[in-house]
Amino acid sequence: MAQGDIDRIAEQTGFSGVVWTDRGGQVEFAKAYGLANRAYRVPNSLDTRFGIASGSKGFTALAVLSLVEDGVLELSTTARSLLGKDLPLIADDVTVEHLLTHTSGIGDYLDEEADTEITEYVIGAAHELTTTEAFLPLLDRHPTKFRAGERFGYCNGGFVVLALLAERVSGVGYHELVRERVLGPAGMTRTEFLRSDELPADAAVGYLPLDGVDRSNVFHLPVLANGDGGIHTTAADMSTFWRAFFAGEIVDRVEDVVRPRCAVPEDARRYGLGFWLHESTDTVMLIGADAGASFKSTHDPRTGRTCTVLSNTSPGAWPIVRALTA
Repeated sequence: MAQGDIDRIAEQTGFSGVVWTDRGGQVEFAKAYGLANRAYRVPNSLDTRFGIASGSKGFTALAVLSLVEDGVLELSTTARSLLGKDLPLIADDVTVEHLLTHTSGIGDYLDEEADTEITEYVIGAAHELTTTEAFLPLLDRHPTKFRAGERFGYCNGGFVVLALLAERVSGVGYHELVRERVLGPAGMTRTEFLRSDELPADAAVGYLPLDGVDRSNVFHLPVLANGDGGIHTTAADMSTFWRAFFAGEIVDRVEDVVRPRCAVPEDARRYGLGFWLHESTDTVMLIGADAGASFKSTHDPRTGRTCTVLSNTSPGAWPIVRALTA
C-alpha cells in the first residue's frame, strides 16, 4: 500500500497513532498521525508510547513459558496447586496450558463474549489495581463457562491468573518478571508498565467518546497494566521484539509457542500459546482493543516483514489495519 493511501485513510477516519512496516529491521514505511495529548495539543511521533491493551498478553505468555523452560513451572501445572483456597470457582483441572490457550473455561471479569461495548465498561476502584494480588476480588465469583479443554473462549481473567501463578511460583512480582524475562532479553528499551494517572510526556493519552465528548480512558482501565494487557510500547520496540523472539532470545522453543493449538473460525484465525496466528500462513499476531486503545502487530517469519499499527483511540487502528492486510 502506498503512503498516499494510508494518508487518505488517516485523514478520512481522523486516525491518531503510528503506522510502521519494516522487513528484517529495514523500515519501509513509518509515520505518526494525530495527537498524543489533546488538551495540550501534543502531536504523536514515532517515539510515542501507546497502550496496547491485550497486545501484551504475548509478553505474559513468554514470561510464563520462560519459567516453564527453567523447570519451575509446567504446562500441566494446575492453577489450583498454586491458588490454594483463592478463586474457588476455578476448576481443579484447569492447567497453565488451558489458561495460555484460552481453553480454561473459567468465568471472566471482563467478558468479551458478552454483548457489551468495550467503552461501556468501567472498573471500580481502578486506582487500587497496582498489583496482581489486588485483582483477586475482581477475578472471584465468576462461574465456570465450560469444561477445561472443551473449546476456545477468549478470557482476560485467565491471563491475570497466569500472572498470579507466575508470581507465586517464582517469588518475583509480575511486572519485574516481564522486565527481566521478556523486555530485557528482547532489547525493548522503550516498553514499560506506565501508570495511567502519571503518564510521562512521551506517552499517548487514550481517548474514547463519552456523551458526545472525547474523554481520557483513566477510569476505564486498571491504573497499572497486568497480565491481561495494557503495557505501553512503541512501533520500533515491537519490531525489535519480533526479531528477538524469533531469534530465540526470549525463549528457546519458539516453534512450540507459535504452533496452532486452537482454531478460531469466527475470527478467521488460530491461536498458539498467547499469540494469534493467521488461519493459513505462518504470520503471527498480537492484537489489542480496549477503551482508548487499538493495536495490531503482525510478523511473517518467512519474509521477516513486520507491520504495526498503534492508536490511542478505541476504533482508530482498524481501518488502516484492514487496508494493510487486504
